Amino acid sequence: MHPTIAPSALLMSQMMSQPMMISSLLTHAKNNYGTTEIVSRRTEGDIHRYTYADCEQRARQVAQMLSRLGVGPGDRVGTLAWNGYRHLELYYGISGSGSVCHTINPRLFEEQISYIINHAEDKVIFFDVSFLALIEKMLPQCPTVQHWICLSDADNMPASDFVKLACYETLIAEEQGDYDWPVFDECAASALCYTSGTTGRPKGALYSHRSTVLHAYASALPGSLSISSAEVIMPVVPMFHVNAWGTPYSCPMTGAKIVFPGAKLDGESLFELIDSERVTMSAGVPTIWAGLLQYVKENKRTFHTFKRTVIGGSTCPAAMMESFREYGVQVVHAWGMTELSPIGTVAGLKAADLSKPRAEQDHILQKQGRSLYGIEMKIVDGEGQQLPNDGKAFGDLLVKGAWVINNYFRAEQSPLVDGWFPTGDVSTIDADGNMQITDRSKDVIKSGGEWISSIDIENVAVAHPAVLIAACIAVHHPKWDERPLLVVVKKPGVTQDEDTLKKDIQTFFEGKVAKWWIPDDVSFIDKMPLTATGKLMKLSLREMFKDHRLEQ
Repeated sequence: MHPTIAPSALLMSQMMSQPMMISSLLTHAKNNYGTTEIVSRRTEGDIHRYTYADCEQRARQVAQMLSRLGVGPGDRVGTLAWNGYRHLELYYGISGSGSVCHTINPRLFEEQISYIINHAEDKVIFFDVSFLALIEKMLPQCPTVQHWICLSDADNMPASDFVKLACYETLIAEEQGDYDWPVFDECAASALCYTSGTTGRPKGALYSHRSTVLHAYASALPGSLSISSAEVIMPVVPMFHVNAWGTPYSCPMTGAKIVFPGAKLDGESLFELIDSERVTMSAGVPTIWAGLLQYVKENKRTFHTFKRTVIGGSTCPAAMMESFREYGVQVVHAWGMTELSPIGTVAGLKAADLSKPRAEQDHILQKQGRSLYGIEMKIVDGEGQQLPNDGKAFGDLLVKGAWVINNYFRAEQSPLVDGWFPTGDVSTIDADGNMQITDRSKDVIKSGGEWISSIDIENVAVAHPAVLIAACIAVHHPKWDERPLLVVVKKPGVTQDEDTLKKDIQTFFEGKVAKWWIPDDVSFIDKMPLTATGKLMKLSLREMFKDHRLEQ
């Protein structure tokens, strides 16, 4: 416990006290970097470009539009959208007006998405045209939504027999933009992101204006993501995935040019934007970069301005780091969670490391890195006792800080343990503060930077008439890093041959989980290893199938 000093014993400062408002980030960009471009590949297929000054004006129009629609302070407003300028306007127009910007991951299963919308009680949903079919399916299940607004202009508006749609550009055009950003308590909620990284229902992380601005400060620092007005940043990590790792806030804060790739994330499309817009830095998960590297290699292309990429979501393979290095691109390893806004650590070298051999430097850079200022972390054993930072001891990773949640949205019980958030990761920390994740205590599978719940997979599998017991574990995949392997004990008397049964079980998942959650393979064993309390002993299963290989 830290000692406390009574306020009466302190000499108080005579400095201004000004609340940290998300709207102030975009106003700062307009005032100081007003002509800096924001470039977007639109769902319409063309390239759109305008400036920070244009964006700030339209964000004010968004705020006015929301007021006219009856959206007030604290109301949740959902978005189902790719990375683009309209989505950025919503980030600021919603939060800046005092409402809560709820970014929704369209890759989740439909039942999860409708649950999230209802749990958040979203009043309005803004969506890209490509998600219309999804919207039409969910409409009857989302009674709190009063307005469905398509992010399109009038000429490209889709028709729907199921949803009464409003046109974003038409609504924007009705507003003058003569709107003054309100000032209020910086601890007010600004944004809401749900995570499916744990078993059970998705849980909401509710961020504040203060936590978001502090996260933007820390992530932009040298030694962190090192964002400045001299950079051209392409956030490939989706804006619906933990706010694109904070880049929609740190870029306006520093005046960096933004290049939004939209929905086209294949290697060729990304390379074209990197090359034509002179991108210097990007951020995304390893699977995205595997496609880019493959395109560059096969087509004998070269990067001219691209010098740095931040990789998180999954551990970056050493071979990928080396491949990028051959093209003159530095990989910056980072780690975080939805509950951390998300960035917690970034890998980097100290001055003393620069004289070390390349192999030793790579060993440091392949770790998840040191915590940013504002984040504390420690590892503890099963009894909660802190373990030494010696790079050898490993234990449960706990964190706390200015942008770490203290509870999930609308949850009765806080997840904190003595003021620390348990991440569910098992890690080591060395004497220099470098953290490295060695395992996960949560039995979830991380596929291409997205979580898959092993428990949900198992619950579907055991409903199959031929399955007695089922366990789902992660196995290595050459493209997606991890994919689910289902291990099954058949019911007595099942005579179906295993190849046919395997296909039948995989088909059984269709319509019950998201398509990309379906196990890539099914293996059959005679007896399931169980703990003394009757729980699945997944540690034994992982050892049993450690050499199991999946084809790409």
